[in-house]
Amino acid sequence: MAELLEVRWHGRGGMGAVTSAELVARAAISEGKYAQSFPSFGPERRGAPVLAFLRISNESIRTRTPIYEPDVVVVLDPGLLRAVDVTSGLKDTGKVIINSRKSPAELKSEFGYKWPVATVNAKKIAGETIGVPITNTAMIGALLKITEMVKMESLVEQLQERFGARAKGNIEAVERAYKEIVIKE
Repeated sequence: MAELLEVRWHGRGGMGAVTSAELVARAAISEGKYAQSFPSFGPERRGAPVLAFLRISNESIRTRTPIYEPDVVVVLDPGLLRAVDVTSGLKDTGKVIINSRKSPAELKSEFGYKWPVATVNAKKIAGETIGVPITNTAMIGALLKITEMVKMESLVEQLQERFGARAKGNIEAVERAYKEIVIKE
């Protein structure tokens, strides 16, 4: 049986959700897995809600549709929790990963989530490691810890390739979020 992981990223234009999905897909492919990533947006401007989709499998992926029933939802901007139903279609066995200063227990209580919730203060981590509050690479670290579908080394290679001289801070952001993520079942 093929193991397929489907991830839906919720961000805003310019936050790097699309880049995140692509970097994780490339890391998976470098490990010999099958992966696809693609965005879903129209004529949105910077700051408008954006979706990105990521699939990773040990076997060929034939479907090319948006992800309506994800295994994992990654939320780059906690403000989206009030604007969008980020858990729409989330599988019963799904997980929610949120960039937030709040604890997983606080968010589960506040929004009534039945799924395991993981939080990490990606904005703080990004500010301290990259120097700007762009949370996408920190959130990749959180995803790697929660799913274990891609190895850290594979992702680091992709970050070095994508960011060149700017990779160091992004790698630190990924590693810190990987260590600092907290989950509440």
